[in-house]
Amino acid sequence: MTGETTYVITGGSDGIGLECASQIARARPDCRIVLLGRNPSRTAAAVGRIRAESPRCRVDSLLCDFADQSAVRRLAEDLLRTCDRIDVLVNNAGTVFARRVLTADGIESTFAVNHLGGLLLTELLLDRVRESAPARIVFTSSAGHYSGTLDLDDVGFERGYSVMRAYARSKLANVLTARLLARRLDGSGVTVNSLHPGAISTNIWSRAPWFARPVLALMKRRMERPEVGGSRLAYLATSPEVEGQTGGYYDGNRLREPSPLAQDDALGQRLYDVSARLVGLPV
Repeated sequence: MTGETTYVITGGSDGIGLECASQIARARPDCRIVLLGRNPSRTAAAVGRIRAESPRCRVDSLLCDFADQSAVRRLAEDLLRTCDRIDVLVNNAGTVFARRVLTADGIESTFAVNHLGGLLLTELLLDRVRESAPARIVFTSSAGHYSGTLDLDDVGFERGYSVMRAYARSKLANVLTARLLARRLDGSGVTVNSLHPGAISTNIWSRAPWFARPVLALMKRRMERPEVGGSRLAYLATSPEVEGQTGGYYDGNRLREPSPLAQDDALGQRLYDVSARLVGLPV
């Protein structure tokens, strides 16, 4: 990559997204990082931290609620206006909901934030990413995708919702989307991969139901620090070891075979068609 390498990181105000940005900035101080967050004060604090750690790095931020498709479209417009190039796009924004909640667009919120928001942003930025090649797109998935199911007639769990089922489905969608985009972009100089960052102690489970919190508190004692998950994101975003590698699912910085459903490319195409309709993209 030549010139000022630009990294766009969603979910960058906290957790593994912030740690990823911090590690990239320290390793590549002449780069530009655009942090995307939802909370204004937390995002401002994240920018301040990275600027203090790596004063040579150019750090900007934009706010976006990925549950809101109109906000994602405004974000894409802002990025295209302010970023002449996007060398690396890290789709890391994620959340969970204890109860089934619909967005303003009428979509189940976990699926909307964890899958549709990143898909929509990626599609809206795709031409700029292609122009910046060699470039990379990274999706934060989870080992939770192994238990994921996918009913394309009920992607939002109108029937049978639970926090873990919704989370696993969204993470399965991440792997399927990364594989589909990798095939679409083959030969373009843009690689697309997904990863399990590890069992990381972050704030994502703060919305888990009350009855699950004692178990989560015990699990957190064995979870890894956000810096570890951030390093795995940074690995896919920057490492020469994965240069040119595309369509993979990584766990612990190593290729791992995803679930059988996640390898069903025909299912991935059908998921994309349904998702495109939900976000108003041409199929």
